[in-house]
Amino acid sequence: MDQTGTSPSPDPCRQLLRHTLATLAYRGAKALRGAPPEFATFSACGRTPAQILAHVCDLMDWALSMANGEKKWRDTQPAGWDADVKRFFASMEKFDACLRSTAPLSTPVEQLFQGPVADALTHVGQIAMQRRLAGCAIKGENYLLADIAAGRVGEEQRPPKREF
Repeated sequence: MDQTGTSPSPDPCRQLLRHTLATLAYRGAKALRGAPPEFATFSACGRTPAQILAHVCDLMDWALSMANGEKKWRDTQPAGWDADVKRFFASMEKFDACLRSTAPLSTPVEQLFQGPVADALTHVGQIAMQRRLAGCAIKGENYLLADIAAGRVGEEQRPPKREF
C-alpha cells in the first residue's frame, strides 16, 4: 500500500517517478508555504514567482496529457498565488493517480521524468531561491531525512525532521 491506500503499480520505473513527484510536492510545499502576498510579484531575475508557479502547473498538466497520449501544452497566466498553489497540488494528484494505475502510459516514464518533472524540480528550486532574494527565505533542510512517500503529493506534507 502507498500513501493513497491503494496498491501501487508493480512497475519500478513508475514507482520511482511517483516518489519523485512526492519529492517535488514536499519541496514545493516548503517553497510555497507562508510566502507573503507581495512575493508573488517579486522580480529579481526574469519571471516572477507567480509566473514560475503557473509554469510548473502547466508542466504537470502537460505530463499528465502526455501520459494519456494527448501531448497538449497550455501556457497559462498566473491565476493568483493561492489559486495556483491549489492548482499545483491538484495537478500533482491527478498525475500521481495516473502513474499509480496499471493503465499503459503513452509516453515512456523516462521521458516524463527528463522533460516536465525535471523542469518542475528546477523551477521549484528557483522559487525557493527567490524567497531568499525577496527577504522571506525558507529554512534549509536535510532532505535525505525528510518523510517523503510515493502518493503523498498534496499540500499537506509531513513536518521537516532536520532544518537548519
